[in-house]
Amino acid sequence: MDLAEIWRVMRRRWYVLLPGLLLTAALTTAVHLLIPVEYQSQSTVTLLNSSKATEAFDGNPFLSTQASLTGMADGLARNLNSDGAKADLKALGVTGKHEVKIADNAQGPFMWLTVTGIDPAAVLKSDELLAGYADKRLKEFQTQQSVAPEAMIRMATIVPPQKPEAQTKTRIQYIVMVGALGFVLSLVAVFFVEARRRTPRGQNRRTPAGTPATDTPAAVPAAATPGTADETMALRTVGPSGAGSP
Repeated sequence: MDLAEIWRVMRRRWYVLLPGLLLTAALTTAVHLLIPVEYQSQSTVTLLNSSKATEAFDGNPFLSTQASLTGMADGLARNLNSDGAKADLKALGVTGKHEVKIADNAQGPFMWLTVTGIDPAAVLKSDELLAGYADKRLKEFQTQQSVAPEAMIRMATIVPPQKPEAQTKTRIQYIVMVGALGFVLSLVAVFFVEARRRTPRGQNRRTPAGTPATDTPAAVPAAATPGTADETMALRTVGPSGAGSP
């Protein structure tokens, strides 16, 4: 079946295709209205060596880096993603979903603090609260280990919480999926109806009343076969009345 035939079937069964397309349009509109637009704000922080460890570098923490800082960043990120941290952040007024992880392709203890929600203002405020909570948890970890203040690892903000941006990828994916599925099902319904309406040849022939319909062709009399040579001679000898021919 080529494209021309498909188009002819669609035109012939428009009364099946049209309701399907209208239903598909209604479903995609519903998905567009029911799935809200999400906004995302992100900030970047880094862990710095203690003031005591940077004395040899004239107090410049960016000149003093240690592998242990990356390990500390990983541990802090895991703690901030825990259920206990989620409960604390919710009590502080953080809304939406938050995520803390080491920055991709980072060459140091850099962390991404991300908050996602449907209210741009609340998302921005939540990202600020998350950054403050992360600094607080870092200090609590070291206080629990009785670390002297001058030897504590510090946190610095590299990129402050950014203006929330709309995240429409997931929403568009759902709309495209619903639209494509609805169109395919409409075509399936069209060709199903077309197949049901088509009747095989020979089933529409009408038979006289009282005559059973049959698809078996009428028996054809067998063609007469020529007799043997003796029978042929006998027919020539015996005439119609039975008397022999002269």
